[in-house]
Amino acid sequence: MSQEIRNLEPKDLWNKFADLNAVPRPSKKEDRVIKFIKDFGNSLGLETFEDEIRNVIVRKPATSGMENRKAIVLQGHLDMVHQKNNDTVFDFDNQGIDMYVDGDWVRARGTTLGADNGLGVAMIMAILESKEIKHPAIEALFTVDEETGMTGALNLKGGVLRGDILLNMDTEEDDEIDIGCAGGIDVTANRSYNEEETPEGSVGYGITVKGLIGGHSGMDIHKGLGNANKIMNRLLFDGFENFGLQIAEISGGSLRNAIPRESVAKVIVAGMYDEAFVFDMQEIIGDIKTEFKTMEPNLAIEIEKTDVPSKVMDLGVQEGLLRSIYAAHNGVYRMSADMEDLVETSNNIARVIVKDGEISIQNLTRTSVETSKIDLANSLRSAYELFGCEVTFGGSYPGWTPNVKSEILDVLTSIYEKQNGKKAKVVACHAGLECGILGTNYPDMDMISFGPTIHGAHSPDERASIKSSQKFYKFVLEILENIPVKK
Repeated sequence: MSQEIRNLEPKDLWNKFADLNAVPRPSKKEDRVIKFIKDFGNSLGLETFEDEIRNVIVRKPATSGMENRKAIVLQGHLDMVHQKNNDTVFDFDNQGIDMYVDGDWVRARGTTLGADNGLGVAMIMAILESKEIKHPAIEALFTVDEETGMTGALNLKGGVLRGDILLNMDTEEDDEIDIGCAGGIDVTANRSYNEEETPEGSVGYGITVKGLIGGHSGMDIHKGLGNANKIMNRLLFDGFENFGLQIAEISGGSLRNAIPRESVAKVIVAGMYDEAFVFDMQEIIGDIKTEFKTMEPNLAIEIEKTDVPSKVMDLGVQEGLLRSIYAAHNGVYRMSADMEDLVETSNNIARVIVKDGEISIQNLTRTSVETSKIDLANSLRSAYELFGCEVTFGGSYPGWTPNVKSEILDVLTSIYEKQNGKKAKVVACHAGLECGILGTNYPDMDMISFGPTIHGAHSPDERASIKSSQKFYKFVLEILENIPVKK
C-alpha cells in the first residue's frame, strides 16, 4: 500500500482507514475484521465485547468536563462490497485493498475501495484512540453483514446499548444530513429445467455485456444506468424470436445491492442462420449502444464464436425465462410524493444464473413505504411465477421514518452552517441505512446519519474525496463537543 495514503490529512483518520483496508472483510466472512477491531479496543484498555450476532461494542468514558452530556453511540458497519473489473486479478478473501491517490480522490486499483463504510469506521477508531478529542461517554457499535442482509443491525438486542443519541456515519454526500431511509426485501425466483442435447449442425456463440458503470442499487438507481441483465435479456430474446437461439448458460451480475455491470451467456443457433444471426446482433448492439451513449460511454457488447456446448435449455422454459425477465420491473417504480426528488420504490434485477438445469433470478426491492414494497415484490413474484418459478421473499428490513424535530438534528444543522456558510441539505435517502432497524429495539434513541463524499460505491469506480474527509473530520469533532446536556 502506498505511503501517500498514510501521509494524507487528517493523518489519524487516513492511517486508521489504511489499517482497516489491510484486513479482508467481505460480508459474512468477517472473522478477521472482528478480531482486528476487538484487538484494537483491547489495546486501548477499553471495555470491548461481541454480542450474540458478532457485532463489536467498544465503550469509552467521557473526557474531563463532558460527563454531564448525553451518551452517544458512534455506529458503522465492518463489511464492504466486493466488486472488481473483469480483467483485475484480485483475491478479496486474502488481499488488502490496493489504494492510490488521484488528485482529490483516493481510489483502489480495479476494485471497490471500501470507503463505504470504512471511512466511518476509521473515524470512530480515531476518536477511540485519541487523547485530545473532547467527547461525552461513547459506545462504538461496529455492526456486521450490513451489505448483504443487515444481519448485525437486525439481530442487535434491546438493552445492549446505553446511549441516548446515535450518529451513523454511512452516507456519501458531505452536504447532506440524513433523517430517513428506505427499507428493502430480497425477491428470489428459482426453478429447475430440462437440458436437451444440442441439435446437430449448431454453431456456438459467447455473448458478453461489459463496461457498464454499475453502482449502488439504491443511491444510483434513478440515474438511468444500464443493467447488464436487462441488456443481455434483450439480446437473447431477439436471437430466440428471430433465429431460434438456445441458451446453454447465463451468468449476469453479482451482488443484490450493486447494479449489474457484466453478463456472459453461452448460446447456439442453427448453422443455416450463422451469418444472419451475427448481422442482426450487430444491428441490435449498435442500437443499444446508441441509446446508452450518454450514460454508459464505455458499454461494450461482444459476440464471438465458441465451442458448441453439449446441452442447452428446454425451449419452453427458455421462452418463459426471457419473457419474464422482460416483464419484470427494473429501476425506479415510484417517486416519493412527500419529499422532492426522493425515489420511493425501486427494484434491481441483480443476478441471473442459468446453468446445469437450474435458474436463479435475484432481486433487491427497496422502498420507504412498506405497502409499496410488498406491491412491487408481488408484481415481480407474478412475473416469475407465470413461467413456473418458486418465488421467495427474504431479508426484509424496515425503513427509517424521518423525525424533523430531532434534537441532534438541530445541533448538526447549526454546526454545519457555522462551518460552511450555508445550510446542509436535510434529506432521506433511497439506500438502506441501519438506523431504521436499530430503532425497532431502541425507539427512544435520537438518530442521525452523515458522512464524507464517496462516489461510485459498490463499483470498482468507488472513490473518496480527500477534501471532503477533512470537512467530515472537522464536523465530527465539533459535534462531539456540542452534544446536549443530560436532562
